[in-house]
Amino acid sequence: MNTNKLSARLATVADHVPTGARLADIGSDHAYLPCYLAKNKGIPYAIAGEVAEGPCQLAERNVLAEGLSDVISVRLGDGLEVIQNGEVDCITIAGMGGALIASILENGKEKLSSVKRLVLQPNISAISIRNWFINNNWELVAEEILEEDGKIYEVLIGEKGDPYKPYKNNKTMGLLVGPYLVQKQGQTFKKKWRTEMKNWQRIYEALEGAAQSPENIEKKQEILEKIKLAEEALSYEDS
Repeated sequence: MNTNKLSARLATVADHVPTGARLADIGSDHAYLPCYLAKNKGIPYAIAGEVAEGPCQLAERNVLAEGLSDVISVRLGDGLEVIQNGEVDCITIAGMGGALIASILENGKEKLSSVKRLVLQPNISAISIRNWFINNNWELVAEEILEEDGKIYEVLIGEKGDPYKPYKNNKTMGLLVGPYLVQKQGQTFKKKWRTEMKNWQRIYEALEGAAQSPENIEKKQEILEKIKLAEEALSYEDS
């Protein structure tokens, strides 16, 4: 992967960044995504934010090597603190856990007033982001799911709007598996949730053999509910 050819995961994120957007890429690592977008999608301005000194220096070197220092500002800082109010209209956050992405948005939500689109790629717990959208009046407008190098990733796109609009049939199931993804029912979606169900079943069986404390009983009930929702998702028919 480099600034000319992104991984399939980051290429999917890039596909959902509007042409001409003023971008902030949080957790930018090598700044591959903003460099690629500046070269191929005409974004006029980008911030590459990094919380760690090492990746921040790598990003600076890449931006300089590409001759993009006038377009991309590399900044060291935690989450959205690298952004000034009104500075960007699109934010990308990729390659973190969903709970961490949600906490970054929550901790910096005063910076989102001018932001029109969020493009988020959680490695796990996409439900954390869907819940954050609902609690903060962001509408989930599109989702993608893909497999790369044996790992399955989801990409969630949010815009300001009606947060309940995507969940017209089964909100609880939609939050877990994705209201758009369940309608597509692609092979990657089916593989993900069949694998999750097997993992949950193993955990449930281990809990069955353990002491039946209130915590274990509650955990077993949660697992059974997740299995039920996944089964519903895999047999879903849009009415």
